[in-house]
Amino acid sequence: MKVIICGAGQVGWQIARHLSGERNDVTVVDNDPELVRRATDTLDVQGVSGFASYPDILEKAGARDAEMVIAATYSDEVNMVTCQVAHSVFAVPRKIARLRSQSYLTAIYSDLYRRDHLPIDVVISPEREVAEAALRRLSAPAAFDTETFLDGEAHLMGLTIDEECPVVNTPLRQLTDLFSTLRSIVVGVRRDGSLFAPEAGDQLFVGDSCYVVVHRDDVARTLEIFGKSNHKQERVVVVGGGNVGLTVARQLESGRDRVRVKMIERDRTIAEKAAEGLERTIVLHGDGLDAALLAEAGIERSDAVLCVTDDDKVNMLAAVRAKAAGCPMTMALVNDPTMIELMDPLGIDAYINPRATTVSSILRHIRHGRVQSVYSIGDAEAEVIQAEVLSTSSMAGRAIRDIEFPEGVLVGAVRKGDQVLKPKGGLRLDAGDLIVLFALSKDVPEVERLLQVSIDFF
Repeated sequence: MKVIICGAGQVGWQIARHLSGERNDVTVVDNDPELVRRATDTLDVQGVSGFASYPDILEKAGARDAEMVIAATYSDEVNMVTCQVAHSVFAVPRKIARLRSQSYLTAIYSDLYRRDHLPIDVVISPEREVAEAALRRLSAPAAFDTETFLDGEAHLMGLTIDEECPVVNTPLRQLTDLFSTLRSIVVGVRRDGSLFAPEAGDQLFVGDSCYVVVHRDDVARTLEIFGKSNHKQERVVVVGGGNVGLTVARQLESGRDRVRVKMIERDRTIAEKAAEGLERTIVLHGDGLDAALLAEAGIERSDAVLCVTDDDKVNMLAAVRAKAAGCPMTMALVNDPTMIELMDPLGIDAYINPRATTVSSILRHIRHGRVQSVYSIGDAEAEVIQAEVLSTSSMAGRAIRDIEFPEGVLVGAVRKGDQVLKPKGGLRLDAGDLIVLFALSKDVPEVERLLQVSIDFF
């Protein structure tokens, strides 16, 4: 597939890395020559320097025979015009745009993106994606990372192993024997900063962070086995009243659980706007790092604090201060992936990386046919992939133990018809089955090859 990616920042670069690794013909466009050079030097892609919305730049990038344009520059307007030019001048079949301004996303204007108006096939809103990710984290407070697959029937949970964990120092093979009916698989472990796919004889140690794929009905039991409580969130403090904070507060106050929300916002204008847009949320004007203001918000009685300002350092420090004041669960929005390694030493329970969330969202809309969903883990260290087994794939008709998966790949769940099963070695994969796979980044191309049409088909 020939793809043009407009914008070579973190999101554009990660998308280019994913697609070029799958042997797609990728061209990256950016008006910053240094970003283009970085992409062409580190990835198997072509690069064009210039404004993506200019027809001559798009033509130079090969828009006349491109199958897809992904507009992910920093400007909403450039992204929109790029899609319009790609459609009107070059008839590019599929166009994806990242739009940040809430005004462009309001439901009343949804007709704006029809083909006879602004022809954008998929609109990605980073703020909405991040807000949804934050709400998922709040729904599973014991997990530092969460995502759902197979229409919500399979959950990916990131769990930290601590001294209270009953299964610490226990080989994973023994866990399977002890809890034979538990539909739960440990697919990834991060130890001493290194992420790997565990083998049956591996043990979990205190300090490990593990990724578990678990059936929806077995989430509570899995948390109990790992020594985690699934405490219901009743009081939440949101630090930051921008688009993300506002969306989260709206969802929380309109949800079935009727969560009580208090918000802290430093900018008076934004605080007033948030107060007008929310019904039951108490909005406090001031600095989220102010201990007195946190106390006024009742931080010591809160179940969770969500720090979502536009400053990573403020988010992290506000989370640390809230933790010190007695808040049991702290969550921070962190754009810089190099900051993530500081989460554990600082005692921050969970984080949200907007770039990783946006990349996962875009990949979900890019993949066709066999790959239906992709979730990026950490700093693009691994992926969790939901895919359909094709009749022509080398996996079809074979037991899991007989498939030559790379060392960094594990099957987390299998759906046959309407039944989600725990993947055991003897389970046979058939055409039409849906599988959830954990794969280290270096092994993703091999996973793609396994999911493709077998050479025997030709």
